[in-house]
Amino acid sequence: MAEQASQNNDCKETASSSICEVLQILGAKWAFLVLEELLNGPQRFNQLQRNVSIVKTQSLTDTLRHLEKNGLVLRKVFPTVPVTVEYSLTEKGSDFQSALKEMDKWVQKWGNPKQSSDAVGKTS
Repeated sequence: MAEQASQNNDCKETASSSICEVLQILGAKWAFLVLEELLNGPQRFNQLQRNVSIVKTQSLTDTLRHLEKNGLVLRKVFPTVPVTVEYSLTEKGSDFQSALKEMDKWVQKWGNPKQSSDAVGKTS
């Protein structure tokens, strides 16, 4: 954690663009995957965990907390037994959809050769 704080300070001091700021807001390496999944609509934790099964439980929890703290994800608690928690995107989080689409276009063009050749065949 201290290492990440140090990297964040270095990033603030040396960045000449807003890329560092974006990475600080997103934080975790799984943030893109979680945001993309939540674009499909609100989800409970276990449903989200099934849908992003490559992410370990603690990493998903940390990612959701970080995204919530930075205003991209809304955590809504329902007073049921047991307690139900639902995650959804805020307006700020939903606005990130255009960036994800651009990343998808880029990976289709420049991703690994198998994906790239498949994408070229579909777009031509």
